[in-house]
Amino acid sequence: MRRAAELFCTPFASSRRRALDAPTCGAREESLQIDGHAIATYVWGDPHAQPYVLFAHGWSSHGTRVAKWLPALREAGYAVVAFDQLAHGRSGGRLATLPDFTRHLHAVGAHYGPAAAVIGHSLGGAAAMLALARGLQAERAVLIAPPADPAAAVGRFARFLWVGEDLMRRMFAYFESRIGISFDAQQAHHNVPRIGHPALIVHDVGDREVPWSEGERYARYWPGARLLSTQGLGHNRVADDGAVIASALRFLRGETVGVRVVSSPNLPYGYA
Repeated sequence: MRRAAELFCTPFASSRRRALDAPTCGAREESLQIDGHAIATYVWGDPHAQPYVLFAHGWSSHGTRVAKWLPALREAGYAVVAFDQLAHGRSGGRLATLPDFTRHLHAVGAHYGPAAAVIGHSLGGAAAMLALARGLQAERAVLIAPPADPAAAVGRFARFLWVGEDLMRRMFAYFESRIGISFDAQQAHHNVPRIGHPALIVHDVGDREVPWSEGERYARYWPGARLLSTQGLGHNRVADDGAVIASALRFLRGETVGVRVVSSPNLPYGYA
C-alpha cells in the first residue's frame, strides 16, 4: 500500500528530462524557497509593472509548458509567471501531492503579487481552484481539463495498477493521514461556490485522462463560470491549441466565451 501511494506521488522520471531540455524562451529564471525547497520560476516581462498571468502546469509537466501561450499573452500586454512545481522540472523535492501543488501556487502568487489571471492545466487547474478558494489573488481564472474529484483520480490510478478495492480504500486513508486533509475537502463542488471571480473552464469531450463531466462540474457549481467544450484535442493537446488560446484571450478581455451551465440537484455530477 505504501509503495503504491508513493508511486502516485512521484512524477514520471522522464518529466525532469523534458523540463531540462525544453527552451525557456528568454525567461528570467529565479528561485523561491518554499517549504524548504528551491522552486524554479520563469518570468517574462515585469509582473510588478504590468498585469500578469500566473501559469500552473499539470502532473509530470513543467512551467515552460506555457510556451505556446507566450506570444499571445505578451502581445496583449501581460507579463507571465510560470514555475516548476515541487518534484518537477528544475525544482527540488521528490514527491508531490495536490495540497503541495495548491500551497506552492499560492506562495508563488503571494511573492509576485495579485495576478490579472491564473491559468491552470490538469492538476494545475485543480490547484488553482483550491488556491483561489483559499485566498489566491487573481481577477480571472482559465482552467483547462481540471480534475474535480481527487478520490476519483486516485481510483483511476489504482485501477491502472490493478489495485483492488480494499487496498484502494486503505490507500485513501493513508493519503489523508499523511497530507492532513480529506479528499472530500478538496472536491471542486465544495470549493468553487466560495470563489467570486469569473472563470472559463475548457475541457475536451473525449478526454480519456480526466472525464469531461469533471470540467462540467466546475462550471456548474462555480458562480460566474462558463464552459468551453472542445472535440478531438484530448487531455494534453487542448492546453496548446491555438483556438483555445484565442478563446482564453477573449475571455481575459471580458468577452463572453463558452456556455453557462445550470446546476440541478437531480444531476449532481453528471451531464447537464
